[in-house]
Amino acid sequence: MSKGLLIGLGVAALLLFWGIGVRNGMATENQEVEASWAKVQTAYQRRADLIPNLVKTVQGVANFEKGTLTDVINARASASQIKLDAKDLTPENMKKYQEAQSQLSGSLSRLMVVAEKYPELKATENFSELQSQLEGTENRIKEERDRFNDTVKGYNNKIVTFPNSLIASFSGFTTKGYFEADAGASKVPTVEFPK
Repeated sequence: MSKGLLIGLGVAALLLFWGIGVRNGMATENQEVEASWAKVQTAYQRRADLIPNLVKTVQGVANFEKGTLTDVINARASASQIKLDAKDLTPENMKKYQEAQSQLSGSLSRLMVVAEKYPELKATENFSELQSQLEGTENRIKEERDRFNDTVKGYNNKIVTFPNSLIASFSGFTTKGYFEADAGASKVPTVEFPK
């Protein structure tokens, strides 16, 4: 064998092993995104699991506004119907998922505001405990969403940079979507107290 052929084979072998290493790195990052997504879904599931207990506790108080409870129940059902697999985390799918979860968040917020009008509800131990658990769960959701976005950023950076982008395109790796702020979240809410 000629020296040039050996050098060529050596370079080809190095490129092959480099490509395999890059592809395996992308696969590992993809698994990190999927694991992070599973944690986000777990946090949302915890919230969905708390809602029936919250609704039952609130229903126990006489004269409570039924429309608000119905909104919460319907929003939970709607949010539970949207399933998003980690392999389908496109920006469009992320937006649909986030919209359903935001609708549920809004309904829960209205429920908490209406609950403020009912001192007998606020005084019950069950309601206070559920409210505390729900607040903790909302904080977990925010933390898991932040971690998810950090994981997606690392993954997306890996697959869009050259020359990794070449291997990504051959291997079928595509960018993942992020959680984004809800529409109108940048507006400062107006807080008014009755005079």
